[in-house]
Amino acid sequence: MAKYDESFKRQVVERYLTGSSGFKALGKELGVDPGAIRRWVGSYAHHGAAGLRKKSVRYGAKFKLSVLRRMWRDELSYRQVAALFDLRGGTAVVSAWERQYHSQGIDALAPKPRGRTKTMSAPIPPKPPASNVKETRTLEDLRKENEYLRAEVAYLKKWNALVQAKKAAAQKKRG
Repeated sequence: MAKYDESFKRQVVERYLTGSSGFKALGKELGVDPGAIRRWVGSYAHHGAAGLRKKSVRYGAKFKLSVLRRMWRDELSYRQVAALFDLRGGTAVVSAWERQYHSQGIDALAPKPRGRTKTMSAPIPPKPPASNVKETRTLEDLRKENEYLRAEVAYLKKWNALVQAKKAAAQKKRG
């Protein structure tokens, strides 16, 4: 929920426009940030009462780039751009867009998906019990595999012994 409703904002803006108080004095009197009052007045000046209404919009990369180009072309401040384009995030939104554009290009301005990902991983099928698995390998295949594995183990043992012998020879040379 918004901190201040539309009618309160309108009253504050109208009080400012009557000229009786400035941003700071009005803010101090009402307990409102003077920067917020300045934003409300600027938004009201550009968009009327609609500028004070709650607004929830997601902007595309083309719109963000057009805002930045207009700001650079007309040499506008962040505050002026936010009021001109009715950006409710204020100056922070425009400065973030500019920073993203300069660091990563136009791709960084594209809207990002929000929230958690909606895809779920496929469930892992349960393994069948060992007693139900039919053995399709023949005795001959198993013997060949066993012979191959024994040869592999013997090869690794020989290789390990060779490495150890080289290390021992190197130790004797040093010491």
